Amino acid sequence: MRLVIHVRPGSSRATVGGSHNGALIVAVREPAEHGRATDAALAAVAQAFGVPKSQVRLVSGATSRRKIIDVIDGDPVRLAELLAR
Repeated sequence: MRLVIHVRPGSSRATVGGSHNGALIVAVREPAEHGRATDAALAAVAQAFGVPKSQVRLVSGATSRRKIIDVIDGDPVRLAELLAR
């Protein structure tokens, strides 16, 4: 399943949920430097969907807050739940 995420680096706590212009919000504690926030966001999405991190892949947006990712075996119902938070 392909989806768009909006990463919020440097947050006080890591969360996955809510919507920002149609993208799933992923807040991470790591700063936006050297790909640390991106790596943390992919791990957070994997955990939220209950899949291994190896099943979440960045498609585009490595240096942007808005990223396109693929979640292999991602559940559309789970995505709807996360967006509704």
